[in-house]
Amino acid sequence: MSGTVYGIGVGPGDPELITVKALRLLRAAAVIAYPAPDQGDSFARAIVAGFLTGTQTEIVIRTPMEAARFPAQEIYDRAAGEIAAHVAAGRDVAVLCQGDPFFYGSFMYLFGRLAETCRVEVVPGVSSLTACAAAMGAPLAARNDVLAVIPAPLPETDIAERLAAADAAAIIKIGRHAGKVRQVITRLGLADRARYIERATLAQQRILRLDELVDAEAPYFSLVLVHRRGEAWR
Repeated sequence: MSGTVYGIGVGPGDPELITVKALRLLRAAAVIAYPAPDQGDSFARAIVAGFLTGTQTEIVIRTPMEAARFPAQEIYDRAAGEIAAHVAAGRDVAVLCQGDPFFYGSFMYLFGRLAETCRVEVVPGVSSLTACAAAMGAPLAARNDVLAVIPAPLPETDIAERLAAADAAAIIKIGRHAGKVRQVITRLGLADRARYIERATLAQQRILRLDELVDAEAPYFSLVLVHRRGEAWR
């Protein structure tokens, strides 16, 4: 009898935001797999470290974090093969994914390689968008608002066009693009309606008005929320 691959969303960072279902499947799985940078520890694993049994086989998927090299196809090919071998041997594999697996989640690259040959179940997680909105006390959208999710690595003109067409926006993957994002938002006259947050739900969480952000770079785990009304309920 073959096992199952579970793509488990482990949320934005606070271990208490993991769902009951995710926790049950995580503890029951014989194997866990998770992404990690070229060097250093896995943030996804750190979130669930207190829940692991200590007897599970672990698969570390070391992937480059540079946008130009991601996704690294051969790395996901190799990881999918290793996971599939455990499944064929009857072992369940829990693949950890920060936030939600299908919202810019790394698990989707494994899903595309495994879904046709293995039983795969996706377990949703709390996404960075909803976690950041809750931490800020800033609802994302209301009534008939159009909410745009805009990756900061896009060209400046593309960010401006998408912001101009939306009632509200979440700009993600800020990183080294902080200066560019601030410049676009200021030029559109939205700086007083934009808020910045980094490391949401963690002890190092920081929330600022966008005009208070003077750094040219920001952590990868950062986000800017913009709403044309300033507050969704206005």
